[in-house]
Amino acid sequence: MSVKAFRLVSAVEREMLMGDKNYINIECIECCGKNLYIGTNDCFIYHFTLDEKVSTAGKVTFAATKQLHKYLGLKKPVSELKAASALTRLLVLCDNTITLVNMINLEPVPTGARIKGAVTFTLNENPVSGDPFCVEVCIVSVKRRTIQMFMVFEDRVQIVKEVFTPEQPCAVAVDGYYLCLALTTQYIILNYNTGESQDLFPYCSDEKRPIVKRIGRQEFLLAGPGGLGMFATVDGISQRAPVHWSENVVGAALCFPYVVALDDEFITVHSMLDQQQKQTLPFKEGHILQDFEGKVIVATNKGVYILVPLPLEKQIQDLLASHRVEEALVLAKGARRNIPKEKFQVMYKRILQQAGFIQFAQLQFLEAKELFR
Repeated sequence: MSVKAFRLVSAVEREMLMGDKNYINIECIECCGKNLYIGTNDCFIYHFTLDEKVSTAGKVTFAATKQLHKYLGLKKPVSELKAASALTRLLVLCDNTITLVNMINLEPVPTGARIKGAVTFTLNENPVSGDPFCVEVCIVSVKRRTIQMFMVFEDRVQIVKEVFTPEQPCAVAVDGYYLCLALTTQYIILNYNTGESQDLFPYCSDEKRPIVKRIGRQEFLLAGPGGLGMFATVDGISQRAPVHWSENVVGAALCFPYVVALDDEFITVHSMLDQQQKQTLPFKEGHILQDFEGKVIVATNKGVYILVPLPLEKQIQDLLASHRVEEALVLAKGARRNIPKEKFQVMYKRILQQAGFIQFAQLQFLEAKELFR
């Protein structure tokens, strides 16, 4: 049975981006606060601002306003974008080179600082340097079986470490000193400070796209064998049961308490609390699904959409209205980390009372008694 956890809302429609130029495709996106950046296959970066509007009925919509666009001067696609808001810099990967550009005017930094030889890259969201005016960047290098760590400042870059891997890496996520890597045939955890590594489980990167995503301190979400979404800590263990995805998932995101996954036909929503699938949204030709500061964004080649979460209290009330008491209580307990303590206690007492009346009406007197208590 389904829960309405998210609504899919259009953010940038194709006409705003490409007009009548059908050859333009969206390659990558980045969102930082109200700023949305889009990289395209014809080597342009587009900058939009997103304004969230809430109707009197509580429906959320987004109005996108185009700020500017910038041609990077190459005949190659812009393959990745990452914002470093503390530095007002956007890191742009194009033609195996990461360029630093100004987040506001999209001009390259005057010093010309760049990182060459990058296949893909990610930022360390749990940095080890302690310097607020620097971001730590991890790249999969064009050199065979090599990962490189950099410190990126406002106008310069500095290599910190080069690490060799047992097989060719194709995807990476970072937490502190720990790298979670998808290699050719398996996932591993590697501590780049000590060099220690831990095998996780086998995976064939030739058959499908690996997914490696940091979801919290010292924890990652991975696309495992058999269409499983697997959780792994830096110690190589899993503290949560896996979620059952389809075999051809191309992207995953976390919006607590849900794990959202994208395949070639659907967006699926699973609960991290009971691993059950809660919602399925038809979505064809999607190829990007990412979360940015709690905002989940999906994109096709031609348009950008936002998955707007419904308030948890509304979801809990819908479950109670359907007499799904256990699911409602699991979701209510899980909501504790998202709601201030006093507000949560008032809400939780009311939910227990409602659940008790539902059990009582179904003649489940012992269960009702416990809930009333």
